[in-house]
Amino acid sequence: MRRDAAERYPQRIVCLSTETTEVLYLLGEQDRIVGISGFTTRPAIARREKPKVAAFTSAKIEKILALQPDLVFGFSNLQADIAATLIQAGVEVHIFNQRSILQMLNMIATVGALVGAADKAARLIEELENRMHQVRETASYLPRKPKVYFEEWDEPMICSIRWVAELIEIAGGEDCFPELTPHHSAKDRVISVNQVLERQPDIIIGSWCGKKFNAEQVMARAGWHAIPAVKNGFVVEIKSVDILQPGPSLITHGLKQLQSIIQQWGAQQAHSKHWS
Repeated sequence: MRRDAAERYPQRIVCLSTETTEVLYLLGEQDRIVGISGFTTRPAIARREKPKVAAFTSAKIEKILALQPDLVFGFSNLQADIAATLIQAGVEVHIFNQRSILQMLNMIATVGALVGAADKAARLIEELENRMHQVRETASYLPRKPKVYFEEWDEPMICSIRWVAELIEIAGGEDCFPELTPHHSAKDRVISVNQVLERQPDIIIGSWCGKKFNAEQVMARAGWHAIPAVKNGFVVEIKSVDILQPGPSLITHGLKQLQSIIQQWGAQQAHSKHWS
């Protein structure tokens, strides 16, 4: 007796982080999801429809096992212990570790292949690549590349992770600390007040993971009144859910906001040049 083709693919999937949940919904494969992370943000309906079985570095193992998943998706070395426990219990686990835009797109392709939706994944990737191409085209008209300091956390100060630096470049900017962005670990991207002061960024973007960005506090740092971003009023927030979760929303939400900020800066530069 031949099995239906769909039965060859996982039917009961648990997503331990928001990115794979987002991808499965975008692929129209959300019915396979039986459990999600409590930190899931996209799409909003997922939080209402799906049981929450994990935080990020912790999970309700018994609750996951009770769901009888045939595949669990996770993200990064921070979920290694959860993955190991599930594997020891006989569950199939796939841990992604995307840290760049290319790796994020590859993650979409892999999710699509694993659930039998490779064609839909390819179309989604093409759509995201087209959006990035359009943003690059728009950025080519900027008077120059603004220096952008992106702050992931304030105490200690942590600068851009790799995918954020790449988004800044696509939008027409230049990351302030390109030598640090390749580091996966936040502790390897810790910087000082004086280091930012030395780099003189044109734009400061804050995205404090888990708390609201305080622009006034940032602008009041010692000596920062002399930084172009502070003098010209370009100290802004992009919410962490839009730019610090390496899924499709990096392009649909994070890049879109970066483009808007950098284009506003470009318009201000053009206006200043016109009147000088």
